[in-house]
Amino acid sequence: MATRTRNPGTRYAGRDWLADCAPTPDAVHRAWSVGELALIPSGLRWLAVEAPFLRTLDAMQRMAPDALGPVLAYPAAERAWWLVPLDAAEQLDDVARLTVRPPGWPLYCPPVNRPTNGRVWLVRPHGSGRLTDPTMLGACFGPGGRLPAEAFG
Repeated sequence: MATRTRNPGTRYAGRDWLADCAPTPDAVHRAWSVGELALIPSGLRWLAVEAPFLRTLDAMQRMAPDALGPVLAYPAAERAWWLVPLDAAEQLDDVARLTVRPPGWPLYCPPVNRPTNGRVWLVRPHGSGRLTDPTMLGACFGPGGRLPAEAFG
């Protein structure tokens, strides 16, 4: 199976974008085709930021939709992972409730359109490459959990 390139507005754009974030997109598609999670390591196009599940739900409600990128959840383990830009570590390293995972860290992902083995996309990748704004993420999880005034225009 060849790497797919699609317009972000197409039906499979999010799935294909996510698979293309792995060193071997074909292996990702094979895992999904048999109902398994696919290992997609961080560091090629994004970093994964681990957060408590319930705090993630709260933060998502307070963020503007255009500040949100893909968010993966594993509710049974009370964990969630936010996909952020590669340079976000320095902005988030001192936020106590967040753990910035290093490049190469394995994130086990379900397909974008259905939960698999208890994992589900709260915000699905949609193919544009948009990632969560680390400034907004840090503000939601930092002391007081308040967004900066400029976030509201």
